[in-house]
Amino acid sequence: MIILLTGAAGFIGFHAAKMCLSQGHHVIGVDSLNEYYDIGLKRARLAHLQSFENFEFHTLDIADERALDGFHDRGVTHILHLAAQAGVRYSIENPRSYGRSNVIGHLEVLEFARHCDSLQHLVYASSSSVYGERDSGAFTETDRVRSPSSLYAATKISGEILAQSYTHLYNIPQTALRFFTVYGPWGRPDMAYFIFTQKILRGEAITLFAPQLMQRDFTFIDDISEIIPTILQTPSSAHDIYNLGRANPYPLMDLVKAVERACGKTATLEIKPKQNGDVSSTFADIDAAKQSFGFNPKTDLETGIARFVDWYRAFYAA
Repeated sequence: MIILLTGAAGFIGFHAAKMCLSQGHHVIGVDSLNEYYDIGLKRARLAHLQSFENFEFHTLDIADERALDGFHDRGVTHILHLAAQAGVRYSIENPRSYGRSNVIGHLEVLEFARHCDSLQHLVYASSSSVYGERDSGAFTETDRVRSPSSLYAATKISGEILAQSYTHLYNIPQTALRFFTVYGPWGRPDMAYFIFTQKILRGEAITLFAPQLMQRDFTFIDDISEIIPTILQTPSSAHDIYNLGRANPYPLMDLVKAVERACGKTATLEIKPKQNGDVSSTFADIDAAKQSFGFNPKTDLETGIARFVDWYRAFYAA
């Protein structure tokens, strides 16, 4: 495969690129290297990827009109579109960055795909956030998703609708991946497990928002990245959507306890009310991904958090 990978310096993009590169595929990585979080972490990820001869990197913003046109002569066979403005809470403060990255950027990727004669499959990142607030039970891909709890979720729903229209109009084989709280080494500093680790090791208090209500389907990054090449090489004849989660929600306090044990320190807690935009629970039904790709996540939260904390200590010590 010759893969155009957007968001190559991002958390999931980095791990997906490593997996594809290790299997001998050529990866053309692009990323805007924006300042939403530490660029040093993004550059450190890229430094690892650049040790592969079959990797190349270009700094560009996919939301710029025709920014991807220079890759039309590269024989791209697959697109893995992971670039996005992430974060639910940040979307309340900076809505325009989400419209630009997640809607306009997605449209530009679709326009590139429409004119890419060598393209066999476009796989892109959606999110569990599209399901909104739910009372109970697992989230299935056939559920109606028209009640987003945040602007971030709304932009991800918009991306799915745009993709569906391009498949209908131009017969582009596409697969949407609804990721459920992916975590692990090299993760994003804005995510709860990263913040908890940082503050517990520093002896600082951590803030929990309505912990008695919150549970998440935490999914370890290796369980995600291992299945990406298989998904890329399994093109659909339409626009397919799959949940990728652990299918085993954990209460928020289980995450806190796992981080405490991995750090060897007890957290000081500050409890606050639920924040605007948050949903109480996520819970992936992954039967479709199991049947189509053999998706079988195995890493429990305790093991995954211990591996993250080991990485965190080593990376920041260095």
